[in-house]
Amino acid sequence: MERVLCLLIGYALGHFQTAVIYGKLKGVDIRKVGSGNAGTTNTLRVMGAKAGLIVLLGDMLKCMLAIFITYLLFGKNHPELIVLYMTYTAAGSVLGHDFPLHLHFKGGKGIACTAGYTIYLGIQYTPLFILMGVVSFFLPLNLCHIVSVCSLCYYSCLFIMTVVYGQMGLFGAPQGALIEVYVILFILTALAFYQHRGNIKKLLAGNERKTYIFKKNKVD
Repeated sequence: MERVLCLLIGYALGHFQTAVIYGKLKGVDIRKVGSGNAGTTNTLRVMGAKAGLIVLLGDMLKCMLAIFITYLLFGKNHPELIVLYMTYTAAGSVLGHDFPLHLHFKGGKGIACTAGYTIYLGIQYTPLFILMGVVSFFLPLNLCHIVSVCSLCYYSCLFIMTVVYGQMGLFGAPQGALIEVYVILFILTALAFYQHRGNIKKLLAGNERKTYIFKKNKVD
Protein backbone atom coordinates (compact mmCIF):
# COMPACT_ATOMS: atom_id res chain seq x y z
CA MET A 1 0.00 0.00 0.00
CA GLU A 2 2.84 2.39 0.84
CA ARG A 3 4.35 1.83 -2.60
CA VAL A 4 1.10 2.76 -4.33
CA LEU A 5 0.72 5.89 -2.20
CA CYS A 6 4.29 6.93 -3.01
CA LEU A 7 3.62 6.52 -6.72
CA LEU A 8 0.38 8.50 -6.49
CA ILE A 9 1.94 11.34 -4.49
CA GLY A 10 4.78 11.59 -6.98
CA TYR A 11 2.44 11.37 -9.95
CA ALA A 12 0.16 14.09 -8.58
CA LEU A 13 2.99 16.56 -7.95
CA GLY A 14 4.61 15.62 -11.24
CA HIS A 15 1.64 17.27 -12.96
CA PHE A 16 2.98 20.68 -11.94
CA GLN A 17 4.37 21.56 -15.37
CA THR A 18 6.79 24.39 -14.64
CA ALA A 19 7.64 25.03 -18.28
CA VAL A 20 4.00 25.29 -19.31
CA ILE A 21 3.04 27.52 -16.38
CA TYR A 22 6.03 29.83 -16.74
CA GLY A 23 5.57 29.99 -20.49
CA LYS A 24 1.93 31.02 -20.12
CA LEU A 25 2.94 33.77 -17.68
CA LYS A 26 5.21 35.11 -20.42
CA GLY A 27 2.66 34.61 -23.20
CA VAL A 28 4.39 31.57 -24.68
CA ASP A 29 2.94 28.09 -25.20
CA ILE A 30 6.13 26.09 -24.80
CA ARG A 31 4.47 23.06 -26.40
CA LYS A 32 4.04 24.93 -29.68
CA VAL A 33 7.52 26.39 -30.07
CA GLY A 34 10.97 24.90 -30.49
CA SER A 35 10.92 21.15 -30.02
CA GLY A 36 7.50 21.31 -28.36
CA ASN A 37 8.88 19.61 -25.26
CA ALA A 38 7.67 20.96 -21.90
CA GLY A 39 11.06 20.83 -20.23
CA THR A 40 14.17 22.76 -19.28
CA THR A 41 16.10 22.44 -22.54
CA ASN A 42 13.33 23.68 -24.81
CA THR A 43 12.58 26.52 -22.39
CA LEU A 44 16.26 27.49 -22.36
CA ARG A 45 16.44 27.51 -26.14
CA VAL A 46 13.21 29.45 -26.62
CA MET A 47 13.14 31.81 -23.63
CA GLY A 48 16.72 32.07 -22.41
CA ALA A 49 18.90 31.05 -19.46
CA LYS A 50 16.78 32.65 -16.72
CA ALA A 51 13.65 30.86 -17.87
CA GLY A 52 15.54 27.60 -18.23
CA LEU A 53 16.87 27.89 -14.68
CA ILE A 54 13.41 28.59 -13.26
CA VAL A 55 11.96 25.56 -15.02
CA LEU A 56 14.86 23.39 -13.91
CA LEU A 57 14.41 24.40 -10.27
CA GLY A 58 10.65 24.02 -10.42
CA ASP A 59 10.83 20.51 -11.84
CA MET A 60 13.47 19.44 -9.35
CA LEU A 61 11.57 20.91 -6.40
CA LYS A 62 8.28 19.19 -7.24
CA CYS A 63 10.02 15.81 -7.05
CA MET A 64 11.82 16.81 -3.86
CA LEU A 65 8.54 17.99 -2.29
CA ALA A 66 6.87 14.70 -3.17
CA ILE A 67 9.75 12.77 -1.61
CA PHE A 68 9.62 14.96 1.50
CA ILE A 69 5.92 14.21 1.90
CA THR A 70 6.50 10.45 1.67
CA TYR A 71 9.42 10.80 4.08
CA LEU A 72 7.10 12.46 6.61
CA LEU A 73 4.47 9.77 6.09
CA PHE A 74 6.65 6.66 6.16
CA GLY A 75 10.22 7.56 7.12
CA LYS A 76 9.80 7.32 10.89
CA ASN A 77 8.07 3.95 10.93
CA HIS A 78 10.10 2.35 8.12
CA PRO A 79 13.56 3.98 8.07
CA GLU A 80 15.12 0.90 6.46
CA LEU A 81 12.75 1.24 3.48
CA ILE A 82 12.95 4.99 2.94
CA VAL A 83 15.22 4.66 -0.12
CA LEU A 84 12.60 2.38 -1.66
CA TYR A 85 9.76 4.80 -0.94
CA MET A 86 11.85 7.69 -2.26
CA THR A 87 12.45 5.78 -5.47
CA TYR A 88 8.77 4.94 -5.95
CA THR A 89 7.90 8.59 -5.34
CA ALA A 90 10.52 9.78 -7.83
CA ALA A 91 9.18 7.29 -10.39
CA GLY A 92 5.69 8.66 -9.89
CA SER A 93 6.96 12.22 -10.28
CA VAL A 94 8.74 11.36 -13.53
CA LEU A 95 5.62 9.64 -14.89
CA GLY A 96 3.46 12.59 -13.89
CA HIS A 97 5.89 14.95 -15.58
CA ASP A 98 6.26 12.88 -18.74
CA PHE A 99 2.62 11.85 -19.09
CA PRO A 100 0.38 14.44 -17.40
CA LEU A 101 -3.35 13.78 -17.64
CA HIS A 102 -4.31 17.41 -18.09
CA LEU A 103 -1.92 17.84 -21.05
CA HIS A 104 -3.08 14.70 -22.86
CA PHE A 105 -0.02 12.78 -21.65
CA LYS A 106 2.37 15.15 -23.43
CA GLY A 107 4.92 16.51 -20.96
CA GLY A 108 8.69 16.55 -20.64
CA LYS A 109 11.36 13.88 -20.39
CA GLY A 110 11.80 13.67 -16.63
CA ILE A 111 15.49 14.51 -16.31
CA ALA A 112 15.07 17.50 -13.98
CA CYS A 113 12.63 15.51 -11.82
CA THR A 114 15.23 12.79 -11.47
CA ALA A 115 17.80 15.42 -10.54
CA GLY A 116 15.58 16.26 -7.56
CA TYR A 117 15.70 12.59 -6.54
CA THR A 118 19.49 12.59 -6.91
CA ILE A 119 19.78 15.62 -4.65
CA TYR A 120 17.71 13.85 -2.01
CA LEU A 121 19.97 10.80 -2.23
CA GLY A 122 22.88 13.18 -1.73
CA ILE A 123 21.29 14.77 1.32
CA GLN A 124 20.07 11.51 2.85
CA TYR A 125 23.08 9.28 2.17
CA THR A 126 26.18 10.77 0.54
CA PRO A 127 26.89 14.02 -1.36
CA LEU A 128 28.75 11.92 -3.91
CA PHE A 129 25.39 11.43 -5.63
CA ILE A 130 25.14 15.18 -6.19
CA LEU A 131 28.74 15.31 -7.39
CA MET A 132 28.03 12.45 -9.77
CA GLY A 133 25.01 14.28 -11.17
CA VAL A 134 26.94 17.49 -11.75
CA VAL A 135 29.95 15.80 -13.34
CA SER A 136 28.03 13.29 -15.48
CA PHE A 137 25.83 16.04 -16.93
CA PHE A 138 27.98 19.14 -17.18
CA LEU A 139 31.24 17.52 -18.24
CA PRO A 140 29.77 16.14 -21.49
CA LEU A 141 27.77 19.36 -21.89
CA ASN A 142 31.02 21.32 -21.83
CA LEU A 143 32.57 18.93 -24.35
CA CYS A 144 29.77 18.43 -26.87
CA HIS A 145 26.93 20.85 -25.95
CA ILE A 146 24.35 18.13 -26.69
CA VAL A 147 21.83 17.89 -23.87
CA SER A 148 20.47 14.49 -24.86
CA VAL A 149 23.94 12.96 -24.50
CA CYS A 150 24.33 14.59 -21.08
CA SER A 151 20.90 13.41 -19.92
CA LEU A 152 21.48 9.80 -20.91
CA CYS A 153 24.99 9.83 -19.46
CA TYR A 154 23.60 11.16 -16.18
CA TYR A 155 20.81 8.58 -16.01
CA SER A 156 23.19 5.71 -16.75
CA CYS A 157 25.63 6.90 -14.07
CA LEU A 158 22.81 7.26 -11.54
CA PHE A 159 21.68 3.69 -12.14
CA ILE A 160 25.21 2.27 -11.89
CA MET A 161 26.11 4.30 -8.80
CA THR A 162 22.90 3.32 -7.01
CA VAL A 163 23.55 -0.38 -7.63
CA VAL A 164 27.17 -0.10 -6.51
CA TYR A 165 26.42 1.80 -3.32
CA GLY A 166 23.36 -0.33 -2.64
CA GLN A 167 25.45 -3.48 -2.71
CA MET A 168 27.99 -1.79 -0.46
CA GLY A 169 25.28 -1.34 2.17
CA LEU A 170 24.96 2.46 2.01
CA PHE A 171 21.16 2.54 2.10
CA GLY A 172 20.75 0.12 5.00
CA ALA A 173 17.85 -1.57 3.22
CA PRO A 174 17.11 -5.29 2.95
CA GLN A 175 18.20 -6.97 -0.27
CA GLY A 176 14.63 -7.43 -1.49
CA ALA A 177 13.98 -3.70 -1.24
CA LEU A 178 17.26 -2.95 -2.99
CA ILE A 179 16.30 -5.18 -5.90
CA GLU A 180 13.07 -3.19 -6.24
CA VAL A 181 15.08 0.05 -6.26
CA TYR A 182 17.36 -1.30 -8.99
CA VAL A 183 14.43 -2.47 -11.09
CA ILE A 184 12.64 0.88 -10.80
CA LEU A 185 15.77 2.81 -11.75
CA PHE A 186 16.43 0.46 -14.65
CA ILE A 187 12.88 1.09 -15.92
CA LEU A 188 13.31 4.85 -15.49
CA THR A 189 16.63 4.70 -17.35
CA ALA A 190 15.00 2.74 -20.17
CA LEU A 191 12.17 5.30 -20.20
CA ALA A 192 14.70 8.12 -20.48
CA PHE A 193 16.26 6.44 -23.50
CA TYR A 194 12.80 5.91 -24.99
CA GLN A 195 11.85 9.54 -24.44
CA HIS A 196 15.06 10.55 -26.20
CA ARG A 197 14.56 8.18 -29.14
CA GLY A 198 14.15 11.08 -31.55
CA ASN A 199 17.36 12.66 -30.24
CA ILE A 200 19.19 9.36 -30.60
CA LYS A 201 18.14 9.13 -34.25
CA LYS A 202 19.45 12.65 -34.83
CA LEU A 203 22.69 11.80 -33.04
CA LEU A 204 23.22 8.79 -35.29
CA ALA A 205 22.47 10.96 -38.31
CA GLY A 206 24.88 13.63 -37.06
CA ASN A 207 22.34 16.44 -36.93
CA GLU A 208 21.35 16.63 -33.24
CA ARG A 209 20.96 20.22 -32.11
CA LYS A 210 23.52 21.72 -29.77
CA THR A 211 22.54 23.86 -26.79
CA TYR A 212 24.45 26.71 -25.19
CA ILE A 213 23.56 28.07 -21.78
CA PHE A 214 24.87 31.61 -21.93
CA LYS A 215 24.76 32.47 -25.61
CA LYS A 216 22.21 32.37 -28.38
CA ASN A 217 21.24 28.90 -29.39
CA LYS A 218 21.25 27.91 -33.01
CA VAL A 219 21.06 24.83 -35.18
CA ASP A 220 24.59 23.62 -35.86
